[in-house]
Amino acid sequence: MSSPHDNMNDPQRLLDHRRDLWMALAPLWLDREPGERDYAHMADVIEQYDFTTDELERIYRVEMSPVLVRHQVSLAGEWRAFDEDRLLRQLTFHVWKLTRWRRGFWLLFSGLTTMMTRHRYNMLMEVVITRRQAGT
Repeated sequence: MSSPHDNMNDPQRLLDHRRDLWMALAPLWLDREPGERDYAHMADVIEQYDFTTDELERIYRVEMSPVLVRHQVSLAGEWRAFDEDRLLRQLTFHVWKLTRWRRGFWLLFSGLTTMMTRHRYNMLMEVVITRRQAGT
């Protein structure tokens, strides 16, 4: 199932469209547990987009997790903060080269790539869904 958000063949356009969302969600992979303010900020940024919860799940599992899990498991990984430019380049390149086969591969293995952050993502989605329900 594709959405208008998937039609991003230009890396700069992709980066322009995803930058704020990616940077808001990146702290899910840091070594510290996000606090209430962190989750509120992430939810604020998500509200600026019209992604469904299914689309957000795909962004988390297929776009972000394959890149960010490498930082988590690396001995020289970035645990306190990310080099924003480097991270955005990595995410843009990863997403830009996603073929149908690669999307399927990352969906298949997303349980492994998301296992250390799943509880954080689920808490974030509770905040997002609660806000959306309160707004309707």
